[in-house]
Amino acid sequence: MAEAIKELTKFVQIGARLDLKVAAVEHLLGLTGTEDGLNAIIYSPQLLVSLISLLDDKSVPVAKDASLCLINISANEKGAVALIDVDVSKDCPPLQTPPDNIVNQTLNNIFNPESYTSDQCCMILSNLTRPSHLIEKVIDIVENSGKTFDELINVFTKNQYNRNGGKLHYLGPVLSNLSQSHRVRLYILDKNKCVIQRLLPFTEYKDSLVRRGGVIGTLKNCCFESDFHEWLLSEEVDILPRLLLPLAGNEEFDEEDNEKLPLDLQYLPEDKLREEDPDIRCILLEALTQLVAKKSNREYMREKNTYIILRELHKWEKDKKVLAACENLVDILIRTEEEIGEENLHEVEVPLDLRESFKNMDVELLKDL
Repeated sequence: MAEAIKELTKFVQIGARLDLKVAAVEHLLGLTGTEDGLNAIIYSPQLLVSLISLLDDKSVPVAKDASLCLINISANEKGAVALIDVDVSKDCPPLQTPPDNIVNQTLNNIFNPESYTSDQCCMILSNLTRPSHLIEKVIDIVENSGKTFDELINVFTKNQYNRNGGKLHYLGPVLSNLSQSHRVRLYILDKNKCVIQRLLPFTEYKDSLVRRGGVIGTLKNCCFESDFHEWLLSEEVDILPRLLLPLAGNEEFDEEDNEKLPLDLQYLPEDKLREEDPDIRCILLEALTQLVAKKSNREYMREKNTYIILRELHKWEKDKKVLAACENLVDILIRTEEEIGEENLHEVEVPLDLRESFKNMDVELLKDL
């Protein structure tokens, strides 16, 4: 296998004869679908550099097949590490111009409105940011790339940015992955940049579950920054209705209950559907649960009649994991502050025996799923 990979590398280069290059990249694409082939490619740094170079090949089919190879390689954690760590200058094949690193190469294609591989590059970047230990490395590369997160948000939120059919939906998971970092969360929550406000409309984005789920995952991660909770719930951001609306159905409430709800949740149409994906419903509930840590926020969410949306969701819900998340949140909201007895739930010291009990409950729940 190693000898075959070495031989193929000669033809997987920008200047190679087109017919041989096409055949070689097609063969490599097949190899990336097998465990043995993938392992051989991961430990062939010259081939990795060549595939990175081919993202800029003038032949669209070659560039697309190279990008598909890189998607398969980066989907493997060892492959993602190898792509991030490969030395593009040292391991570049002889007589070839070294490409940029994998992160910059994907960003260049994502930012290029004429690119034919922008969607594939979004998927590669999503894969590269999935392993938690690579996130800070990727952020460092982005910050030193000459590109900015402002530009990335502009590309993501602009309608039909790519003129060759690229949808860029996988930038949603990229943002969700990167927002696991405190650095990126602080950027998204910068009160002068208006970033999170631009992401909120995508919680109801019907055309792509990937984009919708990525944005909701990003919002959930931002809710871990408790210092921003009051601002998130304020009129300046108004995150509560954006998190509740996907959880609401077409139920009718009486006048009194309706008037207490946020305006966006009042008198919903008969064809209103809940979020179809149970994982996304769970993420929404987890985000809301973060927001009820402080007493003032709990009181605000009670005033906004959050409970009745959760009550109807609980009646409708069939997924056990979502039901558990819903019950956890409802349990906090229906208790009085005297019963809770804590100003900030994040500051409560949970006894070790209870932690073990909760852990065992989670294990049992997962067995039933």
